[in-house]
Amino acid sequence: MNEYTDILYEVRDGIARITINRPQKYNAFRGRTCDELIDAFNVASWDKSVGVVVLTGAGDKAFCTGATSRRTTAAMMVAA
Repeated sequence: MNEYTDILYEVRDGIARITINRPQKYNAFRGRTCDELIDAFNVASWDKSVGVVVLTGAGDKAFCTGATSRRTTAAMMVAA
């Protein structure tokens, strides 16, 4: 995957920073967000230069307000 629309991913000084980047939706998850997060965590886990992963949310209103639909919630439960 590695091209993201719902998250930002950067690595600097051994720290992978994953940002949920949907501030207009209070960083609520949708299916695509889940797929991108899974991919980014996998990328970070295989990167030998990464020692720490920081997960954050864009904007100043909310870190994350959950899922945008029951369907997304069900998909998240299956993925877990």
